[in-house]
Amino acid sequence: MTRVLHRSGAIPPVAVRGEGIYLHTDDGRSIIDASGGAAVACLGHGNRRVADAVGQQAAAMAYAHTGTFSNQPAEDLAEILLHDEPGGLTRAWFCSSGSEGNEAAIKLARQYFLEIGQPQRTRTIARRQSYHGTTLGALAAGGNMMRRANYEPILSQAHSLVSPCFAYRFKQEDETDAQYLDRLIEELDVEFQRLGPDTVMAFLAEPVVGATTGCVTALPGYFQRVRAICDRYGALLILDEVMCGMGRTGTMHAWEQEAVFPDIQVIAKGLGGGYQPIGGILIAGRIVHALADGSGGFLHGQTYQAHPVACAAALEVQRIIREDHLVENVQAMGRRLESGLQERFGNHRHIGDIRGRGLFWALEFVTDRGSKQVFDPTLKLNERIKAAGLTRGLATYPMGGTIDGKRGDHVIVAPPYIATAADIDTIVERLGDAVEAALKGV
Repeated sequence: MTRVLHRSGAIPPVAVRGEGIYLHTDDGRSIIDASGGAAVACLGHGNRRVADAVGQQAAAMAYAHTGTFSNQPAEDLAEILLHDEPGGLTRAWFCSSGSEGNEAAIKLARQYFLEIGQPQRTRTIARRQSYHGTTLGALAAGGNMMRRANYEPILSQAHSLVSPCFAYRFKQEDETDAQYLDRLIEELDVEFQRLGPDTVMAFLAEPVVGATTGCVTALPGYFQRVRAICDRYGALLILDEVMCGMGRTGTMHAWEQEAVFPDIQVIAKGLGGGYQPIGGILIAGRIVHALADGSGGFLHGQTYQAHPVACAAALEVQRIIREDHLVENVQAMGRRLESGLQERFGNHRHIGDIRGRGLFWALEFVTDRGSKQVFDPTLKLNERIKAAGLTRGLATYPMGGTIDGKRGDHVIVAPPYIATAADIDTIVERLGDAVEAALKGV
């Protein structure tokens, strides 16, 4: 009996305790959290420093409304993130989730153009098979076709979608990488022209696409050319690093590996490591200056904005990441994970692609590597792999609809930043066993 409305309708196992990379269930199982939930638990579970920081802040002051007060954890968190103004980002705004962060980013883009006298800018452009959150505004701006389907009639029409940079699936056989990039950039330029370049507020994209397509990286040079188009037409570049940022891909910001910088960056999962719900946006100086010279503030707010306990948890997480050099460990263990996945699955007849960066990797499944044909979606192969993994003490992050919201299966592994070489090897071994078991059933 449960009174919780669970995601799938079925009653899942109950996790009762976490320790390091392991979760323990009420039936006595110990399960490696190989995906950190949804690439959230970057420090693993049961970190005493973070738990103490949460308790101390809750005891000192649990809440102060941001319409009247700031609080020291929020101030300190913004400072640790932005003290060196990475990419020209100078201010932070904190909320409770990535969805809320993307909502705030879109609203801030709109207000920025009102402040500088361009009220006609009301449109955003994003990419199909992207995901920017589940709230109606963020869902409308994103391209997760599976999650949009039920809600299309009530989604805003202020957003349009172009093709993703997903070479494995969408580069044509007779195209070079350069020709594929040319085609994508031309499509984006045409969309600006169709909408009217002076009506577009922003282009919104994940530097490494997360759950929707499974750790898809763009071809080299793609984001530089996107940035150039945004600059040409005066639009902002919003980079959604909810899943791929805060060290997950081997640099603190995923955009560092693309040689571009955003005007607004959305952050969440790795910000607080799951110890408290927190997300936010990092904002370029020119946007901050426009608000300061205009209305004076951001016309947006939420009850739990810059929540002191959430900010205290995230602050301690960020301190630990820096003090323990965990981004460097992400790089080292990421290389080991890539090598292990390639060795185990590189010649597997049903693994079409192995892709990712840092500690953020995915396998895409096919019936045949040569044709890239997918499994029948009704088989729900990704869910079978998830189930097979759990029986072997491994939790992964599966998803269907990789290609178009209906077809395609992939599974993500995104271990905590604290993972050791032995942990990585065990994850690969258990994943291999789970994949083979699931495939036998189809």
